[in-house]
Amino acid sequence: MINMKKVLTLLLVVVCLAAEAQIQTPAASPAATVTTVVGLTDVKVSYARPKMKGRKIYGSGSDFLVPYGELWRTGANQGTVISFSDDVKVDGKDVKKGDYLLLTIPGASEWTVILYSDVAMGGNTAAYDKAKDAARFTVKPEKLTERVETFTVNITDISDDNTKANVQVAWENTSVKFGITVDYESKVMKSIEAGTKVNPGNYIAAANYYFETGKDLKKALEWITLGIDNGNQNAFWNIHTKAKIQHALGDYKGALATAQLSMDKAKAAPSDFGYVKLNEDLIAKINAEMPKTPAKKK
Repeated sequence: MINMKKVLTLLLVVVCLAAEAQIQTPAASPAATVTTVVGLTDVKVSYARPKMKGRKIYGSGSDFLVPYGELWRTGANQGTVISFSDDVKVDGKDVKKGDYLLLTIPGASEWTVILYSDVAMGGNTAAYDKAKDAARFTVKPEKLTERVETFTVNITDISDDNTKANVQVAWENTSVKFGITVDYESKVMKSIEAGTKVNPGNYIAAANYYFETGKDLKKALEWITLGIDNGNQNAFWNIHTKAKIQHALGDYKGALATAQLSMDKAKAAPSDFGYVKLNEDLIAKINAEMPKTPAKKK
């Protein structure tokens, strides 16, 4: 029994020493993640970042780290994974929400880009099965004016209407981009329908969305009116929005009356948050644009 205790004690000491002996060193290809929201869709790229270390990266032949014409894991270690929280279009092709390996076949004048459905393959491109491609397309590489020493993936060029973005792969003096397109309109409409049933005040948000995106202004006016009538009728900021919608619809007299109401309520409030000036500017603009009534002949 005593010997067994000694053995167990010795084993415990060995395990502890082994644990303490482990050291941490910087990864040769550190992990990185880039994520953003395009429309209402989360787009995320997780990847490892190899460095050039004086090597030639892209080219023909064995002298290059990434030879032209060969399947590449597009990064290091377990490859690069791109994720979408909703169905999207990638280079015009339908892609279901989920996770995909980002594989490429580089070339001097053209790259093949592949979204691969079997993420478990990781960096083992020898196990690649074309039948598992979720999308495959070609893009043109671009030459960079400044060298990128560390392999980099970015999500760039988000459009003003938040429906499009580009994924960029950049390394050495080469950049490759491909486009992502999202559709959030159906989600917005479902949200509006559900939200306004629960709280009529949500008509305000719906009206603002329609107005700011230039959609159906008559519907925006209907919603803003419902929101004001069923909510805080002293909310001069919402009344100001209603005046702007009326102005956009060409209802100058209605817009003037609503802007004046908004200004009066703003002046009566403890703080106007700048809406007195906003209404003054809007009233001046409406007066300048309002068609003049011809003078009656005597």
